[in-house]
Amino acid sequence: MGQAPVRAARQAAGRRRARLASAAKAAAVATGAVAATGAGMVAWGALVEARNFAVRTEQLRILPPGARPFRILHLSDIHLIPSQQDKLDWLSGLADLKPDLVVNTGDNIGAAASVAPLLRALDPLLDVPGVFVPGSNDYYAPKPANPLRYLAGPSRQDPNRTELPWEDLFDAFEARGWLNLSNQHVSRVLHRIRLDFAGTDDPHLGLDVWPGFPGAGAGPARSLRIGVTHAPYRRVLDAMTDGGADVILAGHTHGGQICVPGYGALVTNCDLPTWQASGLTEWSSGGRTVPLEVSAGIGTSPKAPVRFACRPEAVVLDVVSPA
Repeated sequence: MGQAPVRAARQAAGRRRARLASAAKAAAVATGAVAATGAGMVAWGALVEARNFAVRTEQLRILPPGARPFRILHLSDIHLIPSQQDKLDWLSGLADLKPDLVVNTGDNIGAAASVAPLLRALDPLLDVPGVFVPGSNDYYAPKPANPLRYLAGPSRQDPNRTELPWEDLFDAFEARGWLNLSNQHVSRVLHRIRLDFAGTDDPHLGLDVWPGFPGAGAGPARSLRIGVTHAPYRRVLDAMTDGGADVILAGHTHGGQICVPGYGALVTNCDLPTWQASGLTEWSSGGRTVPLEVSAGIGTSPKAPVRFACRPEAVVLDVVSPA
């Protein structure tokens, strides 16, 4: 082979090496950009959005004609850690919304030491008539885990769990007049409307037993039936709808917690469809369709303490007549 062909071959090899080096550099830059973007999203989700508390307001047109409107404040999934002073300050200001009724759908605490600061923050609201149901994280403390497991479907329950002082929390709620709806039904009168409540213990733990509504099938004309549960599993929503509920309130989903902008939730941590992970929608069963209000919650999963495209929220429901 002459010098010219040898020189050409060497030049071609050099160009190939240069292209490979350039491609490797581009791949490294892209990988670094993806990693930086991911780190930035996690930082935003943990340090900004998870603390960007909001109040969502909805209107429920379910009162009998001529009845006086009233306001429900729906609290869910606070998941309080005692060091979360910004959350405590925000909670303590919710009484300014002037609710007539508080509905708490569970998962209040994230540690044994959370009970006292939570009760202090909720103190003004504990003077308002209220009802509550438990969530799994009222009963048991969270354990560290891979945050990506949150996106893998309904979480599994570890048999080696640390029990939290849930009795202290619930006793304090009841001592201030809030009614425990754990597999129970109760009635109370508000603005001359009889409110029939029926609730369940946590369906995510399999503790739910549907109690039915009080006086089912024979209530006065001016009454409302309100179903309350922590985790909105289909079996519970069906039972409440079939049982005559006028509205159902639930939490647990965190609104998906990590959502895709323009698409929404990827998971609900139960068998609820993802498009119903938060907000006021409808549930149908047995030929009936009722409003379903699912709160995106105030805290985060302790296993994945970030939110993305899913702000933490309390929900105000203004209950009015259709006209």
